[in-house]
Amino acid sequence: MNPVQSKKILGISAYYHDSAAALLENGCIVAAAQEERFSRKKHDARFPASAISYCLDEAGTSLTDVDQIVFYDKPLVKFERLLETYLSYAPKGLRSFIAAMPIWLKEKLYLKSTLKRELAALAQCQIKELPTLLFAEHHQSHAASAFFPSPFEKAAVLCLDGVGEWATTSAWVGEGNKLTPLWEIDFPHSLGLLYSAFTYYTGFKVNSGEYKLMGLAPYGKPRYVDVILDELVDLKNDGTFRLDMRYFNYCTGLTMTNHNFDTLFGGPPRRPETAISQREMDIAASIQAVTEEVVLRLARTLQDETGEQYLCLAGGVALNCVANGKVLRDGRFKDIWIQPAAGDAGGALGAALVAWHEYNGGAREVNGADSMRGAYLGPKFDGDEIRQQLDAMGAQYTQLTDESLMPRLAELLDGGNVIGWFQNRMEFGPRALGARSIIGDPRSEKMQSVMNLKIKYRESFRPFAPSVLAERVSDFFELDRRSPYMLIVAPVKKDLLIPMTEEQETLFGIDKLHVKRSELPAVTHVDYSARVQSVHSETNPRYHELLRTFSERTDCGVLVNTSFNVRGEPIVCTPSDAYRCFMRTEMDYLVIENVFMSKAEQTPWKKDDSWMDEFELD
Repeated sequence: MNPVQSKKILGISAYYHDSAAALLENGCIVAAAQEERFSRKKHDARFPASAISYCLDEAGTSLTDVDQIVFYDKPLVKFERLLETYLSYAPKGLRSFIAAMPIWLKEKLYLKSTLKRELAALAQCQIKELPTLLFAEHHQSHAASAFFPSPFEKAAVLCLDGVGEWATTSAWVGEGNKLTPLWEIDFPHSLGLLYSAFTYYTGFKVNSGEYKLMGLAPYGKPRYVDVILDELVDLKNDGTFRLDMRYFNYCTGLTMTNHNFDTLFGGPPRRPETAISQREMDIAASIQAVTEEVVLRLARTLQDETGEQYLCLAGGVALNCVANGKVLRDGRFKDIWIQPAAGDAGGALGAALVAWHEYNGGAREVNGADSMRGAYLGPKFDGDEIRQQLDAMGAQYTQLTDESLMPRLAELLDGGNVIGWFQNRMEFGPRALGARSIIGDPRSEKMQSVMNLKIKYRESFRPFAPSVLAERVSDFFELDRRSPYMLIVAPVKKDLLIPMTEEQETLFGIDKLHVKRSELPAVTHVDYSARVQSVHSETNPRYHELLRTFSERTDCGVLVNTSFNVRGEPIVCTPSDAYRCFMRTEMDYLVIENVFMSKAEQTPWKKDDSWMDEFELD
């Protein structure tokens, strides 16, 4: 193999959902961001011009100075799969075929030319002046994003998503700077698409509402597990599976499920935004249980086949943190590591890593920590930029040192206030991790409903996650290791739980929501679990310091942490985004770095809910 010459590599994902860009310099991650944060369009699939520009600015370079650009999948192979699928189901699916073809023939089939044209326009150069353009495979990008940044020298790798080119599930072994593919399950048999089918059927938006389905599951009982396993999924002992395509419409139609599916589950899909019944809760519980079982069996099989002690995960299904927690507690692997941007956005980073390690033979250093830098890979704003943006919006603020700010915030949180917390570099991936967060007191019985209904403007059942001091994780949760990316669900510590009365035990569905289950009711889900984020001084020192100050005051080293946005809006990126969200909601205070704002001191905004039309409901 030729010696490494490439120094800067730009990875891109685009044109399907969650467009993103990531930049490596000598194999180190310099920057990564999703396009949605700049465009303010959630799951934006367009060419990530703003994300690319940000990455280049962060590296202090230009596009023509980049050595290689890598796209995260192979569109011609994807087109082959599309055509073969339509041919195999013909004449069914004609409407879907006619709907899909124009965009493919106009843009996606000639994606190499489209990309070069977009890149040249962005760089304001001739196409011939652009760097070398490479293409990785979709699951190869996922696997690279899972293994190469992980803290493991050697590990098994499992990728699970909807579909890439053909693969929907793939298994790999990573060692040093090499990834070796083992086996895959191909389209249309897909755990991700199965879960999305139930997301659609229960009235939520595909590729967005899967989190809701997972959050809804503990309110129901898994009454439909046998129906799913008897009729929909032929699940083998080793975790491999086949779907009965008579019940699904995603190969031939414009919906996920069909009338056979409706008959099986006793009615049509729930209409979005209508009341959620016990049936939807039970269906959610059932598909979640099946998903956990499939992931668990696949992980066990991979461990049996490879003998590896560590497991890395990526792909959209790897964001199912309940399943991840089950795999961890199963004990077959010493530890697991999940790429925080596990979905398609992370494919941009994976593609760049494929080029560095596999194409260029670049070295990989493993030092016991992952190389994601806490996932804080997005933009940061200095004091002048913050004040300039706030002044333009008429904000009233004061400047405080950390020495006076942290105790003040701890006092306000202790008093039940909700605070917008904006600092340092923005997170890469779907989770807010203490850089663009809304925070509150987890001991408050009202905090979950206040945050859901008055700040996030979203469904009341959706749970909130705890941020906890890394050194105190096991004081509050049944977890004995790091969980910096909020991708593992763990039980709340038994001595913090509050036993339910006989009357409370008989409650069903959403009625369970209002029962105080632990000393941390705002972050304890109805099944006594929590989606834990451990906060580390080495990756997020200021958020760690705030937690430490709150812990000193209250002996509670935990805060409620939810993403800084309203429903349907991407997480805020700029100080202007943050102030706008602050003023449109019932947040009490806003902190941007060392700038402190009280809602009571702001000039009230005219009451106008038309802004909600800006964001399409998720």
